[in-house]
Amino acid sequence: MTNYKNDRRFNGSYFLEEVELKLKKRLDEIRKSLSDGQKEIDNMQEYYWENYTEMDEYGYEDYDNQQALLHQVNANQEKLQLKHRFEKMLDSPFFGRVDFVFDGEEEAEPFYIGIGNFAEKAGMQPLVYDWRAPVSGLFYDFDKGPAVYQAPAGEIQGEILSKWQYKIKNGKMIYEFESDTKIDDDILKKELGTNSDVKLKNIVRTIQKEQNAIIRNTRDRILVIQGAAGSGKTSIALHRIAYLLYHERENLKSSNILILSPNGVFADYISHILPELGEENIREMSFDLFAYKELKNTAADCEDKYDQLERIMKFPDQEALRRADWKQSAEFVGEIEGFLAMLEDSLMDFRPVEYRGMVMTEEEILKLFYYKFTETPLLKRMDLVRDYFIDEWETLRGRNISDDDKLLLQQKFDKMYVTKDLYRIYCQLLEECGLDPLSGAEYERRKIPYEDVFPMLYLKYRLEGGNHSHKNIKHLVIDEMQDYSYLQYTILANLFSCKMTILGDRAQTMDVRQQDVLKFLPRILGRDLHKIEMNKSYRNTVEIAEYAAKISGIEDLILLDRHGKEVAEQTFASEDFLLDAVQENLNEEFETAALLTMTEEEALELNRLLKLRGAEVAYIDKNSSSFKKGLTVTTFYLAKGLEFDQVFAVRGKEQNPLRQQAEYICAMRALHELYMYEIADV
Repeated sequence: MTNYKNDRRFNGSYFLEEVELKLKKRLDEIRKSLSDGQKEIDNMQEYYWENYTEMDEYGYEDYDNQQALLHQVNANQEKLQLKHRFEKMLDSPFFGRVDFVFDGEEEAEPFYIGIGNFAEKAGMQPLVYDWRAPVSGLFYDFDKGPAVYQAPAGEIQGEILSKWQYKIKNGKMIYEFESDTKIDDDILKKELGTNSDVKLKNIVRTIQKEQNAIIRNTRDRILVIQGAAGSGKTSIALHRIAYLLYHERENLKSSNILILSPNGVFADYISHILPELGEENIREMSFDLFAYKELKNTAADCEDKYDQLERIMKFPDQEALRRADWKQSAEFVGEIEGFLAMLEDSLMDFRPVEYRGMVMTEEEILKLFYYKFTETPLLKRMDLVRDYFIDEWETLRGRNISDDDKLLLQQKFDKMYVTKDLYRIYCQLLEECGLDPLSGAEYERRKIPYEDVFPMLYLKYRLEGGNHSHKNIKHLVIDEMQDYSYLQYTILANLFSCKMTILGDRAQTMDVRQQDVLKFLPRILGRDLHKIEMNKSYRNTVEIAEYAAKISGIEDLILLDRHGKEVAEQTFASEDFLLDAVQENLNEEFETAALLTMTEEEALELNRLLKLRGAEVAYIDKNSSSFKKGLTVTTFYLAKGLEFDQVFAVRGKEQNPLRQQAEYICAMRALHELYMYEIADV
């Protein structure tokens, strides 16, 4: 074998110069093509408006012109996306290289890996390969020696002679080194040990072998990732979506994917990842907000999940907690189903309907209601009986019924329901279960307690049919899976029949007791779901991670050997002394810091006191939609999913039933330094 390392293609610094020159040249060509394309669009639009009145009467010329215009607009849009990708690549064209010898060949071939494909001309062999391309699996999955990758034509075998890692910033080589393993531990620790940012970092440069297997998994319809805090669950899920969009481009678009996120700040925190990886951003939705919108015609307001948490912490009531848990359980779903079977009779008061000489008898209505339309949800069934009556009348009379009369008939058929008010029907369900009904207030004064929001939504769908607005969704991502109940998963299974990526950490539950959703998910989503455990944490220093593990009782956590300051624990006589310590320990070299409290009341007060001191602080509440640099004040439950260089956590009272979970969540937010503070009881 020749000494391939003398070939300039294997010199990272030289190759960087070459690629940058070709990137700039390609960008110049794209900019010119975009300009020419826009001129063509302008000319076509001008021609159309000048001549559309004279185009042929059948519209063929009109149609041809519109199609040509659409084709040119789409072509320009594709070039614009290519321009954005190449502009990003100018900053850092590649981050890795694999020198690979194909079986039966003598010469090694260098494969440079970056965030996207780049070829000198469209259709030519890439100079840089997208991290999602099949050949890039060599970089993530193999060390030196024999290796294989799955190409479209089948399995490709060969040998890796060497692997290189690069860090390039602003087009300049920061470092390059040859590595025996995929990601050198020192480099990994350096990457993960850098300051936090207001956005989640993409991990293409540091994807581990076990993470890569999850990202490139296309076999499993439902993939459930149970991962320790800091294991990279959310990053992996987003990179998996980017991978699927790349490999299933013909059948999967960004509009076909939906993320269920806990709040607006978290949505902002992850919003940049897919665009960074060369994909369009995708929709995100709060399942709570979705439920509130679905119930807006039932009640004027719904209690917020965070209001419920605040109430639990301030006024712990074991009986109320048990009742709230039961309303989310499989047992309560069974109670609802039993109630619905009984409701078929008790909700109805059948009577004959007469309209302009035609009568539908009570017996005829009963037959239609209970036999012909039995598969239709109960509160929609009488609509079909009414339509049947209208069709029969119009067929016999040979003319149509007016809209006003149709409305009159609608009212006659609706009167056969004792009530169609979902709120009152739900109150009846509660009474049947031996529970107190909700307030009997009129619509404007109704506020549904959070524990009743999803039971009422389930009842609505069973009585009226499900929401079909998300039928185009082909992949659903559910984050913080441990915070969803049996009932919520049951509703989601009815709303979405698509592929899913579900991820979470049972230790970070917002409930009083830890919930392992993996015990019931197969019953709801099917036995074919694939479960993966991730027990290695990359986020925190060893000192912080071990401290957090003691709080939660976790014993099998594997830690990256990155060390830092010991966790500081301190008790203060007052809030002022506590804030003195926060300001003294704030490190200006860090990008982000957080002062985390148990309750909203505590967060508001400490935020107020800090501002009186002239401190620059950002406050996050449940309506916030962005995450900023500097010191942030918020509650533990709104900080979940975020990470900060420094965390100052204010412990709650001993009687707070969420204290243990809250302290664990606070601790795991800290990348480098953790301070656990307490204010002494007077």
